[in-house]
Amino acid sequence: MTMDMRSGLRLLVPVLFGGVVMTSAAMVACAPTGTAPGAPTPAAGPPVARAEAPGRLANDRVALIALSARSREAPVSATGRWRIDEQGGRVQLVRGRGEEPWRIEQQTGLLRVAGDGGDATPWREGPFVARPLDNALLRYGTRRYRGELVFTATDSGVMVVNRLPVEDYLRGVVPLELPVRNPAERAALEAQAIAARSYTYMRVPGGMVEAPVTGFNLVSTVQNQVYGGADAEHPVVNEAIDRTAGLVLRYNGLIVDAPYSSSCGGRSATPSEAWKGARDEPYLQNVDDIDPRTGTPYCDISPRHHWHAEFDEGQLQEIVRRALQAGGAAAPRPAAVRSFTVPGRSRSGRAASVVLRTERGDVTIEARDIRAVMRDARGAILSSTYFSVERESRGGGRLRGLSLRGTGHGHGVGMCQWGAIGRARAGADAREILRHYYPGTVVGFAD
Repeated sequence: MTMDMRSGLRLLVPVLFGGVVMTSAAMVACAPTGTAPGAPTPAAGPPVARAEAPGRLANDRVALIALSARSREAPVSATGRWRIDEQGGRVQLVRGRGEEPWRIEQQTGLLRVAGDGGDATPWREGPFVARPLDNALLRYGTRRYRGELVFTATDSGVMVVNRLPVEDYLRGVVPLELPVRNPAERAALEAQAIAARSYTYMRVPGGMVEAPVTGFNLVSTVQNQVYGGADAEHPVVNEAIDRTAGLVLRYNGLIVDAPYSSSCGGRSATPSEAWKGARDEPYLQNVDDIDPRTGTPYCDISPRHHWHAEFDEGQLQEIVRRALQAGGAAAPRPAAVRSFTVPGRSRSGRAASVVLRTERGDVTIEARDIRAVMRDARGAILSSTYFSVERESRGGGRLRGLSLRGTGHGHGVGMCQWGAIGRARAGADAREILRHYYPGTVVGFAD
């Protein structure tokens, strides 16, 4: 048996030394494992029943979260004992004792495990699966993760997927989607946990279902829900997740998709106002978010609730180019802008479209494209479509500058996260918060 004494990681397959294959008599072959991918309890009541392992329910679904799809190589280690298997556990490749650095490499559709000491397994088809032993956490790059890490060869590198129970996944989501709050705002965290779980369950099938063709259910960015692994966890948030374990939002008995955004600006939006081809749902309506005590939005406490954006002449011309590109133009060119207007507004008061009159004709940007097309000089998308024109600078028959002033941050559909915090501060519980932002829904167990 070969061992890199500096790392303490056993290689359990033929090992390459200077291009010569040294066969280890300790190769391990295992049988296939078959591994594939109500309401919040009031403070005075008992906690929701759950399995002994923190964050895990007996019937918890397993989520596949894409961490990276194009890594040239994937560094991997752990906080304790761990191993790497191939093909569902049939072949055990390596076994480690701690944080020794190893990496998964890809070449012409094949994978291998390589170490800093020159040790490496032969190239194999994969996928490879890193599994913790005892209570260890796996480490990919600089972050630690619960569950398993699955490595698959792609045309452009290595795809890395974190496979773990949904409850454990939420522990790395909720703290990043809603900043950790003080105990008086716990209801907002519980509402966020239930909304995030509903959103997740709509994308993670139950039962013995094969992994999707893509190899994952969700990505770890704002494209779905921001996920930071075990390093993002916080005791206060974990408590909120545990207290709501297994609970989701339902409408007419079905689990619902439960989008949410940072700050709605005082009134939430419908899906068709925010996204191309989106279908409006009865539980995703324009709902008022005004605090009757103050006459101001509950989300007015958000540091990004009020905003303004400035665009100079060059940026306005670039907006025209991006708008034409979004409309399908093959090789769009910038054009000088003569005027900028908001011809109509949606039911929530947001811009339904904007029109830029240019030297080559009018260019219309529909609501679903406004935020992405009207990026600032740093490339950041517009905070919201809840805005008005504050100031225009003109010269030589052209629009030389434009200033917008707006409220809200995000698409505005579903739960307003800062509004939920404001309502929690006002004494609302998680049920009341969710009932307001998702009218007609009830809280119940997922499975």
